[in-house]
Amino acid sequence: KLAGDLGQVLFLPFHLQDEESIRKAMKYSNIVINLIGRDWETRNFSFDEVHVEGPRRLARIAKECGVEKFMHFSALNASPNPKSIYVKGGSQFLKSKYDGEIAVREEFPEAIIMRPSDIYGPEDRFIRYYANRWRRQCFMVPLWKMGTETIKQPVFCSDVAQGVVRALGDPDAVGRTYDCVGPKSYYLSELVDYFYRCMRFITPFPLYRSFVNPFFKIKLQLWEMIMPTNKFLNLDKLDREHQSDIVTYKNPTLHDLGVPLLKIEDRAEYELKTYRSKAFIEEEVGEVASPAPPVAIVRN
Repeated sequence: KLAGDLGQVLFLPFHLQDEESIRKAMKYSNIVINLIGRDWETRNFSFDEVHVEGPRRLARIAKECGVEKFMHFSALNASPNPKSIYVKGGSQFLKSKYDGEIAVREEFPEAIIMRPSDIYGPEDRFIRYYANRWRRQCFMVPLWKMGTETIKQPVFCSDVAQGVVRALGDPDAVGRTYDCVGPKSYYLSELVDYFYRCMRFITPFPLYRSFVNPFFKIKLQLWEMIMPTNKFLNLDKLDREHQSDIVTYKNPTLHDLGVPLLKIEDRAEYELKTYRSKAFIEEEVGEVASPAPPVAIVRN
């Protein structure tokens, strides 16, 4: 079913800093999944408050309420010392995600931690992020070193959801950390070019990407000033989007949970249909050939 029947789903208001409201929401739960996070800091919540102190509080209260299983969502490239590209000291988002994992383990050692890579799907923040006109500079998409040194392994949202269901039902998953990645790895340059082929984007240049230039950085700074509540363009985001997905396979993956993984080329064309150039022209089935899929890479 797409939704629960009357009485099956109960919505309870709570605030991340209000322990009584959290305790009330968890009171009769046997499973708690923490999906709370932010892509940028706000006046009400810093990265540490929403990614570290918040999960610590949730895990502690879950333990006090007798919750059987606690699942926490982190990020694949979470690290105490992320690589610095544009932000001095590295992405604060990734640092706070790593600290959040430590905090959850301290309060709820049996917690299941999911570390997803970039997730794509309906209304996502990966495919549509690069399709957005604000991410472009004229006819080009500015990327660090033109995206030729960044490796991505994006994962479909439904595959992650299936992994959640299987991990919660697997007694061996207790206390483990899962790397949620897709079946293939690609250079970011290859993915961006593929997205724009799907959009049938016509430019006077053979490539749809360029180097990050000073004018684009100024654009990011202006966006942060004029859009304080929607900073989907910011330097921290620019920094972490160029972090290569690191999968050491020390942690189990969705494949180990038996999840059949979808390739991005099986979905991206559908997701980008509304972004197509001249989408108002009705075409016959098969009139326009599907774009060439992105070339996957094999990592040792």
